[in-house]
Amino acid sequence: MPTCVPAPSLLSRVVLVALLLGIALAGVGCASAGPRPDDALVMENQELRRLNENLRLALSDSEARYNALDQQNRDLAGQLAATPDGATGFEGLGAGVSRRKGEVVIDIAGEVLFDSGSVTIKRDAQRVLDGVVRVIQQRYPNNEIRVAGFTDDDPIRKSEWKTNERLSAERAMAVEAYLVSKGINNNRVHSAAFGPAKPKATKRESRRVEIIILE
Repeated sequence: MPTCVPAPSLLSRVVLVALLLGIALAGVGCASAGPRPDDALVMENQELRRLNENLRLALSDSEARYNALDQQNRDLAGQLAATPDGATGFEGLGAGVSRRKGEVVIDIAGEVLFDSGSVTIKRDAQRVLDGVVRVIQQRYPNNEIRVAGFTDDDPIRKSEWKTNERLSAERAMAVEAYLVSKGINNNRVHSAAFGPAKPKATKRESRRVEIIILE
């Protein structure tokens, strides 16, 4: 005689449904806890936006530097166009200007630069030297520079400097130090002292400092 299986009670059904629902919810929770494809896309999009902003800032900075260099080139081109052929750029600064083989010579009278027996550069002479520095920086930015000091042959009697050679050396070094203080690279400039060794036509002309640009 066949055995009858009793029908599940209402309580059993409720328990079974609750158990199945719990399993289903647990599955949904595990699925939601893991990374979703949408999350990866959002993160990738944010990273691309960040890179795009960095590139935009870099491009803006490059354009600003290009514009500054372009303006500088146009300024220099204008200066060169306004300068007559063969001119050095030092004309009109209150100093003598000449060319020797491979050299541009700026000749500044000793009385313009210094009081008698002094190695302190006069205030008015600083304006002349400032003009020389501007031209050097614009037209001769990489050239070597020599500063040479000269005197007449009169014996020194009242100055603290015992010889003309020492006086010419101190004056050359004073001018060199001034050029460096205004931005000329110290490695590009050096000084030399000649005292009365290379006189000019007069004693007044012999007392001088020459700033020599080596071309």
